[in-house]
Amino acid sequence: MADSPQPEDILNTLKVHSTQGRFFAHRRWWIAALLLGAVLLYFLIPSGGNESAVSYKTVPFNHGNLTLTVTATGTLQPLNQVVVGSELSGTIASVEVDYNDEVKVDQVLARLDTTALNNRIAEGRAALHQAQAMVEETRATELEKRAALDRCKELAKKQLCSPNDLDIAEAAYARARAAVSSAQAQVAMAQAILEGHETNLKKAIIRSPINGIVLNRKVEVGQTMAASLQTPELFTLAEDLTRMELIVAVDEADIGQVRDGQEAVFSVDAYPDLNFNARISQIRHAPQTIEGVVSYETVLAVDNPEQRLLPGMTATAEITTRHIRNALLIPNAALRYAPPVAETEAASGGTLLSRLFPRRPRSGGTPQATGRDRTVWILRDGQPEAVEITIGASDGRMTEVLAGPLEPGMTLITDTMAASR
Repeated sequence: MADSPQPEDILNTLKVHSTQGRFFAHRRWWIAALLLGAVLLYFLIPSGGNESAVSYKTVPFNHGNLTLTVTATGTLQPLNQVVVGSELSGTIASVEVDYNDEVKVDQVLARLDTTALNNRIAEGRAALHQAQAMVEETRATELEKRAALDRCKELAKKQLCSPNDLDIAEAAYARARAAVSSAQAQVAMAQAILEGHETNLKKAIIRSPINGIVLNRKVEVGQTMAASLQTPELFTLAEDLTRMELIVAVDEADIGQVRDGQEAVFSVDAYPDLNFNARISQIRHAPQTIEGVVSYETVLAVDNPEQRLLPGMTATAEITTRHIRNALLIPNAALRYAPPVAETEAASGGTLLSRLFPRRPRSGGTPQATGRDRTVWILRDGQPEAVEITIGASDGRMTEVLAGPLEPGMTLITDTMAASR
């Protein structure tokens, strides 16, 4: 049986462990002190050599030309587009033209079946002849009654015709004259009806009202049309495709910059590598509201000598509203830039606390002004410096500088690069 440990041995063992624990605790404090010293040295001792805490992306500040434009979309249309229809109901007997055919004024486009119209014309002519015959008959009766009245008057002078017989003769003559007038009215009515049938016969031949080209044909031989409710549309004609118009919708925010006569360029999906010239010919004041967005129709005159452009094409136009020559220009990226707070504190030395416990960098160390007064940053002796300026027009990429201490050749900061040591 093993000997049990004596009290003296247990006490010695506890002393040894206590001494080792104090040794390790002191060592942890020394490690912490060494780490804190290293941090203090890192922040308190400035960087040496050519190393920099931060680098910047810069651009030069110079003169240049600025062109202001307004962008709008719309569709191409012919200058004069005519929809040709029929006032008559009937069946299409023939179609004389097709898509893209060139037509002249009064050229036949289509014909209606005229069988029923010819019958009506024949009936009208017969009715007219009958009315004319009735006129001749009533005139003969008028002559007869006139002669009887004259005889009665002569006999009345000799007291051979009583006053009563004279009154009867006068009344008969008056009725005969009225019958002649009525027959003549029947002739006029029959003539008007006949002319109406003849006019309809002419309308049965659909003719072109303009010189142009057939854009659309909506009729086929044998098709029946009913013109009782609305005029059937048969053809769509464009007068001249060598001159067209582009109707675009200009946003209400931009309409104040648009004027008659301004130049524009536009492109279409069919020719993505080509730009076409145009000129504003009309600004329509009636607002167009679509899904709460207000715009104004603006008409641009377009020359199309090669007829590459077709009606209905969607176009995107850039209207040139203003040219500014030899202006002081800065990129818009310089207007948006502001150095982070950590960089500005480092440039000015900062505090010991800020060096020991730097805050997370954030944009907007110097608040940007609103309206026309803005703050930009230049790079002077390797450090950012704020400059107050007044800006003017902008094309979305470059902005005109109207006032401020900027001079050509100065270096503008547009962005902060990755930090290095």
